[in-house]
Amino acid sequence: MHRSSSSDARKKDTREKIELGGLIVKAGLRNEKRALLLGLLIDGHRRASEDDAERTRLSVIGAEAFGRDHE
Repeated sequence: MHRSSSSDARKKDTREKIELGGLIVKAGLRNEKRALLLGLLIDGHRRASEDDAERTRLSVIGAEAFGRDHE
């Protein structure tokens, strides 16, 4: 039983990583260097954590991008 639960957890983790990678592609950043991607994410996290207005602004941008999926 432990082996199955461990396998399920690994599958869930892998799926989550694939989905997060898809966000990088969707943002048009597929060909950027990893250091830049990590820097963008760290900077965005800091700004969103420190400023509710910035968090809202970035959330709107993301929601609009997801909304274009159906066009």
